[in-house]
Amino acid sequence: MRKGFDGLSMLVQGVLHQDPFTGHLFVFRANLIRIIYWDGTGFCLFTKRLEHGVFLWPPSVKPDETLSLTSAQLSLLIESVDCARRRNAGDRRWRADAATD
Repeated sequence: MRKGFDGLSMLVQGVLHQDPFTGHLFVFRANLIRIIYWDGTGFCLFTKRLEHGVFLWPPSVKPDETLSLTSAQLSLLIESVDCARRRNAGDRRWRADAATD
């Protein structure tokens, strides 16, 4: 995941067939996540790598599929919260277990 502004915006156009200048957030994942968006004056790039654990993605999504997320779902993804494994409704800061492979 070495792509920057230009590489990611070209992926949005060429692979996702979307317009990167819409103001939508486009999320790319690997062992880290990168979010690119156009704020009206230029591209913004957000990158996050977890020190422990992995970013949890719905298991039903294939690697070549796209997925639309709500703002709440995006927040949970960024925080690495696994909704299915949360200990209780009040535990909003649960962290993913470390990857074992």
